[in-house]
Amino acid sequence: QVQLVESGGGLVQAGDSLRLSCAASGVTASMSTMGWFRQAPGKERAFAAAISWSGGGTNYADSVKGRFTISRDNAKNTVYLQMNSLKPEDTAVYYCALTRWASTRAANEYDYWGQGTQVTVSS
Repeated sequence: QVQLVESGGGLVQAGDSLRLSCAASGVTASMSTMGWFRQAPGKERAFAAAISWSGGGTNYADSVKGRFTISRDNAKNTVYLQMNSLKPEDTAVYYCALTRWASTRAANEYDYWGQGTQVTVSS
Protein backbone atom coordinates (compact mmCIF):
# COMPACT_ATOMS: atom_id res chain seq x y z
CA GLN A 1 0.00 0.00 0.00
CA VAL A 2 1.40 3.36 -1.06
CA GLN A 3 1.64 6.06 1.58
CA LEU A 4 2.82 9.62 1.08
CA VAL A 5 3.61 11.90 3.99
CA GLU A 6 4.41 15.58 3.49
CA SER A 7 6.28 17.78 5.93
CA GLY A 8 8.05 21.11 6.05
CA GLY A 9 5.24 23.61 5.69
CA GLY A 10 4.96 26.69 7.84
CA LEU A 11 4.51 30.44 8.07
CA VAL A 12 7.16 32.57 6.40
CA GLN A 13 7.57 36.09 5.08
CA ALA A 14 7.69 37.08 1.45
CA GLY A 15 11.14 36.43 0.02
CA ASP A 16 11.88 33.58 2.41
CA SER A 17 12.51 29.94 1.53
CA LEU A 18 11.01 26.63 2.60
CA ARG A 19 11.75 23.03 1.74
CA LEU A 20 8.92 20.55 1.64
CA SER A 21 9.50 16.81 1.91
CA CYS A 22 7.38 13.91 0.77
CA ALA A 23 8.30 10.53 2.21
CA ALA A 24 6.92 7.63 0.19
CA SER A 25 6.44 4.02 1.17
CA GLY A 26 5.09 1.06 -0.71
CA VAL A 27 6.10 2.48 -4.09
CA THR A 28 6.32 -0.11 -6.83
CA ALA A 29 8.14 -0.08 -10.15
CA SER A 30 4.86 0.71 -11.92
CA MET A 31 4.87 4.21 -10.47
CA SER A 32 6.42 6.80 -12.78
CA THR A 33 6.13 10.35 -11.58
CA MET A 34 5.93 12.24 -8.29
CA GLY A 35 4.24 15.60 -8.39
CA TRP A 36 3.60 18.55 -6.12
CA PHE A 37 0.27 20.32 -6.30
CA ARG A 38 -1.12 23.21 -4.32
CA GLN A 39 -4.57 24.40 -3.42
CA ALA A 40 -5.30 27.91 -2.25
CA PRO A 41 -8.56 28.75 -0.44
CA GLY A 42 -11.45 28.86 -2.87
CA LYS A 43 -9.35 27.64 -5.79
CA GLU A 44 -8.87 24.36 -7.56
CA ARG A 45 -5.86 22.17 -6.93
CA ALA A 46 -3.07 23.27 -9.28
CA PHE A 47 0.05 21.60 -10.58
CA ALA A 48 3.35 23.01 -9.32
CA ALA A 49 6.14 20.58 -10.22
CA ALA A 50 6.85 16.96 -11.07
CA ILE A 51 9.82 14.63 -11.27
CA SER A 52 10.35 11.27 -12.88
CA TRP A 53 10.77 8.63 -10.21
CA SER A 54 13.49 6.83 -12.15
CA GLY A 55 15.14 9.22 -14.59
CA GLY A 56 14.91 12.47 -12.72
CA GLY A 57 13.36 14.54 -15.49
CA THR A 58 11.44 17.54 -14.15
CA ASN A 59 8.78 19.98 -15.22
CA TYR A 60 7.32 23.06 -13.58
CA ALA A 61 4.32 25.30 -13.74
CA ASP A 62 5.17 28.72 -15.15
CA SER A 63 4.15 30.32 -11.86
CA VAL A 64 6.97 28.60 -9.95
CA LYS A 65 9.63 28.12 -12.63
CA GLY A 66 12.93 29.62 -11.55
CA ARG A 67 11.88 29.80 -7.88
CA PHE A 68 10.99 26.20 -7.00
CA THR A 69 13.16 23.13 -7.46
CA ILE A 70 11.94 19.55 -7.23
CA SER A 71 14.41 16.79 -6.44
CA ARG A 72 14.42 13.24 -5.21
CA ASP A 73 16.47 10.93 -3.04
CA ASN A 74 15.64 7.43 -4.19
CA ALA A 75 17.61 5.84 -1.35
CA LYS A 76 15.27 7.57 1.10
CA ASN A 77 12.17 7.31 -1.11
CA THR A 78 11.74 11.03 -0.59
CA VAL A 79 10.95 13.89 -2.94
CA TYR A 80 11.67 17.51 -2.03
CA LEU A 81 10.31 20.84 -3.15
CA GLN A 82 12.73 23.68 -2.48
CA MET A 83 10.79 26.93 -2.60
CA ASN A 84 12.73 30.18 -2.83
CA SER A 85 11.64 33.80 -3.16
CA LEU A 86 8.23 32.94 -1.79
CA LYS A 87 5.33 35.26 -2.52
CA PRO A 88 1.99 35.71 -0.74
CA GLU A 89 0.31 34.11 -3.75
CA ASP A 90 2.22 30.90 -3.00
CA THR A 91 0.06 30.49 0.11
CA ALA A 92 -1.73 27.16 -0.19
CA VAL A 93 -1.94 23.60 1.05
CA TYR A 94 0.76 21.66 -0.76
CA TYR A 95 0.21 18.02 -1.68
CA CYS A 96 2.54 15.42 -3.08
CA ALA A 97 1.09 12.80 -5.36
CA LEU A 98 2.21 9.73 -7.27
CA THR A 99 1.16 8.49 -10.68
CA ARG A 100 1.88 5.67 -13.07
CA TRP A 101 1.82 8.15 -15.96
CA ALA A 102 4.89 9.97 -17.21
CA SER A 103 5.16 13.76 -17.00
CA THR A 104 1.49 14.42 -16.42
CA ARG A 105 0.24 17.66 -14.87
CA ALA A 106 -3.36 16.51 -14.55
CA ALA A 107 -4.42 15.98 -10.96
CA ASN A 108 -6.99 13.38 -11.95
CA GLU A 109 -4.22 11.19 -13.38
CA TYR A 110 -2.46 10.88 -10.03
CA ASP A 111 -3.22 7.70 -8.13
CA TYR A 112 -2.01 8.43 -4.62
CA TRP A 113 -2.01 11.60 -2.52
CA GLY A 114 -0.54 12.77 0.73
CA GLN A 115 -2.50 14.60 3.40
CA GLY A 116 -1.07 18.02 2.56
CA THR A 117 1.03 20.59 4.38
CA GLN A 118 0.12 24.25 4.83
CA VAL A 119 2.40 26.96 3.49
CA THR A 120 1.53 30.53 4.42
CA VAL A 121 3.51 33.48 3.07
CA SER A 122 2.91 36.83 4.68
CA SER A 123 3.58 40.11 2.91
